[in-house]
Amino acid sequence: MARKIFIYLIALIVFFFCVGPLFLTFLGSVIPDASLLSFPPKWFARKPTLAYYDYIFTGKVPQSLEVRGASRSMITEEVRQIPRGLGTSSSIAVAVMGVNIVFGSMAAYAFARFRFRLKAATFSGIVMCRLLPAAALAVPFYLIVQSLGLLDSKLAIILVHSILTLPFTVLILSVFFRGIPVEIEEAAKIDGSGPWSTFWRITLPLSASSMVATGLFSFMLSYSEFLYSLILGGSEHTRTLPVIMAALSTNTDVAWGMFMGGVFITLVPTLILVVIVWNFVVEGILFSGSKY
Repeated sequence: MARKIFIYLIALIVFFFCVGPLFLTFLGSVIPDASLLSFPPKWFARKPTLAYYDYIFTGKVPQSLEVRGASRSMITEEVRQIPRGLGTSSSIAVAVMGVNIVFGSMAAYAFARFRFRLKAATFSGIVMCRLLPAAALAVPFYLIVQSLGLLDSKLAIILVHSILTLPFTVLILSVFFRGIPVEIEEAAKIDGSGPWSTFWRITLPLSASSMVATGLFSFMLSYSEFLYSLILGGSEHTRTLPVIMAALSTNTDVAWGMFMGGVFITLVPTLILVVIVWNFVVEGILFSGSKY
C-alpha cells in the first residue's frame, strides 16, 4: 500500500509539473492585470475576463486599458499579429510533417531493407549532419535560398525546416522498420507483391503508430523553430509565431494578461494535435507486437 501511495504521489507531482505552467498561463490570461499584480495577491477579487483574447482577435481594446497615459502603453499591436502567425506556423508545420512522413518513410525503408554501395556512410552523413549547430548553417542556407529567389516565402521555410527534421525521421523510422519481421515481407513477395506494393500495403500499415509519432515530432520541431523562420521570413505573411512572440516578449510595457493570452494561443495547435493522436500512438506502441 505504501508503495502504491508513493507511486501515485510521484505521478501526481509529475502531472502538476507538466500541466501547472499551462494552467497558470491560461489563468493569467483571464485575470485582470489589477488583480494579477496585486499584493498581497487578490487574483479572484475581480471576475475573470476574456477581454484580452477579444483584443487579440478583433482589436477591441479592453475597457480597463481605454484610459490615456501609462495604461495605454500596455496595449501593443504586435499581439494582433498572433492570429495570422498562428495560421502561418500551422500551415508550415503541417507541410513539413507531410514531407517527413512521405519522403522520410521511403528513405528510412531503403536504409532498413536494401543493400547498396556507401549505405553506411550515407546514413551516417544524414544523421550526423544534425550535430552541426543551427547557427553555423544559417548563412549557407540564406545564400542558397537567396540564389533561388525564395526569400520571404513559405516554401523556403518549409524546405529548410524539412531538411532540419528529416534526419530525425529517417533515424527513428529506420530503426522501427528493422524491427518488423522480414518474413512478413517475404510472404508478400511470394504472393506476387513487388517492393513498392509491399512497402505501401504491408510495411506502412504495420508502422502507422511510429509514422504518427515521427510526424508529430517533426510538426513540433517546425512549429517551434525560430532562427530560420526569422532570417528567411520578414513580411507579415511569412512571420511565424516564434518570431512574433520573441518581438512581443521584448515589450516590457505590454499587459501581462495580454501576453499570457498570446502564449496560450500559441499552444493551442500542439494541444489539439496531441489530443487527437495520443490514444492512437499509445495504442500502437503498446499493442504493435500483436500485429506481427
